[in-house]
Amino acid sequence: MKRRSAPPVHSSPWRPALRWLALLLVVGSVAVYYHYQRQINRHARRAWASFVSGHLTGREKTPLLDGYAVHGIDVSAYQGRIDWAEVSRNHVKFAFIKATEGVTLRDSKFQRNWKAARKAGVYRGAYHYFQPTYDGAKQANLFTRTVPLAPGDLPPVLDVEHAEFHDVAVMRRNVATWLRLVERHYGVRPILYSNYSFYQRYLAGHFDKYPLWLAHYEVDQPRLPREKWIIWQHSDEAYIPGIRGTVDFNVFQGSFQSLLDLRIPPKSAPSSKR
Repeated sequence: MKRRSAPPVHSSPWRPALRWLALLLVVGSVAVYYHYQRQINRHARRAWASFVSGHLTGREKTPLLDGYAVHGIDVSAYQGRIDWAEVSRNHVKFAFIKATEGVTLRDSKFQRNWKAARKAGVYRGAYHYFQPTYDGAKQANLFTRTVPLAPGDLPPVLDVEHAEFHDVAVMRRNVATWLRLVERHYGVRPILYSNYSFYQRYLAGHFDKYPLWLAHYEVDQPRLPREKWIIWQHSDEAYIPGIRGTVDFNVFQGSFQSLLDLRIPPKSAPSSKR
């Protein structure tokens, strides 16, 4: 039988182009990951934390940040029921507790957290989440009607980070109104909280007389000079025994005595006339 040769195989003209496209996708993916690796890793960690949240015990623990002696947290109803005694046993010296938001919202866990933190020996403060489209005076009124700050408590805090507003000048006026009215009510200068990018874009240079609590993640140190801030929120995905799930982790810049000095001072007794 005569042997027949196999028909010639014609390579597709698209194969070289597909190989180059695959190579470009790989190189592009590596370049994107290299540039945004902190953000990508952060989202991956948060996704994993959400996935395993149902199996958490409330005993998980994040190591304390080196180089700082005074550590603290900030909490809201999101953290659920907190074992404050256990939190206190794990080197948490201070806590800021969400009290209000906007012009009507009171945090459902504020009253319990407020009393339990003090009972556990954690130095406490309260914060208001600022809604930039609402009147600053009404927001200040909600906070002062909700929070019974007293001597020994930490100063009130205004959390300004919500970026949905139309006019930055109006937003700043409302922020200034809240800070002025709350300072007048309690007799102590409030602390201004914001994240690094929002602060740099909208607030820097306008509220410099107020102590700054800066949120800045995925960095070894805040990019603002140390003299610009007093508290650094270095993580929003930390674990502390006593809280089931993640919590914001903060450090105070200074000694424990400096934190105590920041508290609202005792009211001076009125002088008696003879």
